[in-house]
Amino acid sequence: MGALYLAALLVSLGCMLLLDWRFRLFFWRDPVAAIIVTVVGTAFFLVWDVAGIAGGIFFRGEATIASGIVLAPELPLEEPVFLLFLVVCTMVIFTGATRVLTRRAERRSTRAGIR
Repeated sequence: MGALYLAALLVSLGCMLLLDWRFRLFFWRDPVAAIIVTVVGTAFFLVWDVAGIAGGIFFRGEATIASGIVLAPELPLEEPVFLLFLVVCTMVIFTGATRVLTRRAERRSTRAGIR
């Protein structure tokens, strides 16, 4: 049960990537831009976490579902995986919402005879 959280994160990340692949939202729309955004976003949040740890704000909780592997003091293995998932999930939701809202606006303008 020690790696349950990590496994759940990886499965969730896989599901987000499947949605992305199906609708060509992020990585499958523009892979280079997606990689840059993902790396920069994940690095930003990792720096944020390290600053919080150094400032005594963030602490690693003890959980039986966590792997127990620590990359640095107070930084469990699951944290970078979670941050990666967070960035990918955010971008898939953002690009999906943008597409839905754009198509909705196009349909409304077409119905109104504006074009």
